[in-house]
Amino acid sequence: MSTVGKKLLAVFGATGNQGYSVASTALSDPELSQRYSVRAVARSTASPKMADLAARGASLAAADMDAPETLGPALEGADTLFFLTTTQYQGRTREVETRQAKAVCEAALAAGVSYIIWSSMSHPAVLSGGKYKNVEHFDDKAEVELYIRGLPVRSSFFAPASFMQNLMGNAMRPQPSRDGDGDFVLANCMHPHSRVPFIDITESGKWVGAILADPDRYAGKQFAAASEILSMDEVVRIVSRVTGKTVRYQKVPDEVFKGFMPEGLRQQLYEMWAFNRDFGYYGASMDEDVAWARENARGELTGLEAFLRKHDYKLE
Repeated sequence: MSTVGKKLLAVFGATGNQGYSVASTALSDPELSQRYSVRAVARSTASPKMADLAARGASLAAADMDAPETLGPALEGADTLFFLTTTQYQGRTREVETRQAKAVCEAALAAGVSYIIWSSMSHPAVLSGGKYKNVEHFDDKAEVELYIRGLPVRSSFFAPASFMQNLMGNAMRPQPSRDGDGDFVLANCMHPHSRVPFIDITESGKWVGAILADPDRYAGKQFAAASEILSMDEVVRIVSRVTGKTVRYQKVPDEVFKGFMPEGLRQQLYEMWAFNRDFGYYGASMDEDVAWARENARGELTGLEAFLRKHDYKLE
């Protein structure tokens, strides 16, 4: 595939859900594939996903955000950069993610990158007026967004909602009722009417693809990326329909909910949900922001029910 006349898009984290989706979108979209060549960047080029992207026309590069000397070669010749940092659940996530993000940005500027797309997040410490100060895995990404906005480079921001994939694992998966009646319970500190925006994170490229298609239009914009917003009661109704099981939502006291969380992350994860309950995942303008981002996404989006059916979701 010829790359003559194309802009080079460097995609960091190309083996993860977000990066792989962005790289795949740029390679498969008829318009984007004519405008961009793709360089898939990961810590190792030896993986099935990297092999798949290479077979579809991407060039590959190995780089480690904790090894700054590897970043320049991975960004050489790139016009556009998509990147993200990964939450450090073992601790020190603000320190690690901020260091990594700034290292990538410095290397990007040195390499002459003209447009950065950053995987961002809402800013609980600010949106809650300081009430919730420990949601570091959100706050650090919002703080990096502010840092990027101050750099001499155009930028846009992709802020993904709560992952539908969380229902597949322990994070949100309903558990068998203690009553032994065959029912299932989804317990949380949220109110039954509290609303959560959801995204199938493997569709990240549908929002980032919109930016790639019209970077001038979306410069300085943040996409509150969600396919729909659902109350907790609506979530359990959907899960009930899909699984054929009776699933109830149960609001539990905050201190009880904290006990569900792993010890090292207890306060951080509790405050994440409490922030969503009290202020909204994206703050007071959540409905408007999600609607705008949804209208501007590139391609049809998957709702929670379709997602669960696609994955043959079961409760046993």
